[in-house]
Amino acid sequence: MSLEKLIANCKKGNRSAQEQLYRKYSDILFGICLKYSRNKTEAEDSLHDSFITIFDKIGQYRSKGSFEGWIKRITVNTVLQKYRKEEHLKVVTENIGEEVEFESEGYADIGLQTLLKYIQELPNKYRLTFNLYVLDGYSHKEISKLLGTSPGTSKSNLARARTILKEKIETETTRSIIGILIIAVVGTL
Repeated sequence: MSLEKLIANCKKGNRSAQEQLYRKYSDILFGICLKYSRNKTEAEDSLHDSFITIFDKIGQYRSKGSFEGWIKRITVNTVLQKYRKEEHLKVVTENIGEEVEFESEGYADIGLQTLLKYIQELPNKYRLTFNLYVLDGYSHKEISKLLGTSPGTSKSNLARARTILKEKIETETTRSIIGILIIAVVGTL
């Protein structure tokens, strides 16, 4: 069944078409949910909420632009809406300070799963800002609108997220080097 026909059937409330649409896009949207969530359970909840919103609003899709882009935007907005309701996104200060840049050299051995774990461990305001800016390419102005903060707060949150991630990566790298040295020393005994 073509995507256009599938969308048309979903607009009519056809459960079979909704199931097919879910199967077609759930993995992609789950990746987005996981990126913005603290853990797998929270991501699963967000995926469920996203599909409820998608099926509820599918009648508003007018076949202008990418359908996948449309459902991705709904998913990001659904996840962010949960955090907007929490007071944790509010920042007391807008002290931007100096932005920390990642030096990619020396960190190539950090696994993707480890990096995702570190991103998920960030406090909400830092994780959301980092993902929106670094991974999804939003500007600080766009982020401030999405999160209900100022562009300065967005810049500050990004700088702090980068600092925290850099510290975690450096700690992991140091642990790996120490582990290699211990194995080498034990191996010579």
